[in-house]
Amino acid sequence: MKKILTSESVNIGHPDKTCDFIADSFLDEALSQDPNSMMAVECAIKNNKLFIYGEATTKATINYDKIAKKVLRDIGYTQDFEIIKEISEQSPDINQAVVKQEICANDQGIVFGYATNETKEYMPLPILLAHKIMQQYDNFRKTTNNYFADAKCQVSVEYNDDKPQNITTVLISVSHSKEIELEEIKKTIKDKVLTPVLLSYKKMIKNTNYIINPSGKFTIWGSFSDSGCVGRKIVVDTYGGLAKVGGGCFSSKNASKVDRSGAYYARYVAKNIVAHKLADRCEIGVSYGIGLKKPISIYIDTFGTEKVELKKIYDYVSQNFDFSPQNIISELDLNKPIYKNTACFGHFGRDEFSWERIKN
Repeated sequence: MKKILTSESVNIGHPDKTCDFIADSFLDEALSQDPNSMMAVECAIKNNKLFIYGEATTKATINYDKIAKKVLRDIGYTQDFEIIKEISEQSPDINQAVVKQEICANDQGIVFGYATNETKEYMPLPILLAHKIMQQYDNFRKTTNNYFADAKCQVSVEYNDDKPQNITTVLISVSHSKEIELEEIKKTIKDKVLTPVLLSYKKMIKNTNYIINPSGKFTIWGSFSDSGCVGRKIVVDTYGGLAKVGGGCFSSKNASKVDRSGAYYARYVAKNIVAHKLADRCEIGVSYGIGLKKPISIYIDTFGTEKVELKKIYDYVSQNFDFSPQNIISELDLNKPIYKNTACFGHFGRDEFSWERIKN
């Protein structure tokens, strides 16, 4: 059966992603000083106002204004920003439930992990390509004054019997200066951004439709054309809509928050199941309860692609993996300042992160 599946990615200048990056920069600063920091400091942005709010229980001294303003400058904003803060410590009711002899889940929640062997990164092709195009665009826009950090990309792939066959459409919108015309933008983005990425997928470029800046103009960008806040790009951050997502976002949260760490571990286990050729595709769902040491439930779905009995896959998981928050933090080494690098271009499918390892 044929079907077309589409995923999107956004660049760091998109207001939602800007907020994710700022929040994870706060988290990294806290963990660099105090690895046991309990953080959930978020932000929202509109025009030249940045709102910083949330909970922080940490021994670290964090200059929120300085960190945020540096990120905004690095993204390309030249305006002065007004910063409004509302930050308190984590509720002692929650803290006593989490910080025990071993770390327990810092919230209730459901999380999902997914892997597929359709790409070498064990990721669905549409979201993988969308992220690669956004990374290429970000590298390119830093070489010129005519293109800015706010951008979106959308990739559609035709599947036949669940195997990717053809890249049908690539849609990209990029912010730019008033000095350049649309035809120049189309040629430049095709030559400098799209072609370098898609060269590796030549066999799938069959009458591909390229749509570049369909709005015609994109000269007002970022928080001055839109608003943003942490956690509004959950599908971008995970599997591009081709697998389930949990009930909470990732950015701003330290690893005791199972919304983040549990999702990382679920991806880790799903990827290992596929990498060890136990199935072609795998989705893992896990549920947690606040203050509990172990998950409440774990399910495994291989969509009929398993190469061994499903019971043997469950046995493989139970014998090799431990979904308790304490073990997740320890095994994946999650109390380090690694998080701002996750905030853009996806949390999965990138070898630099510990949850992408293949376990022997």
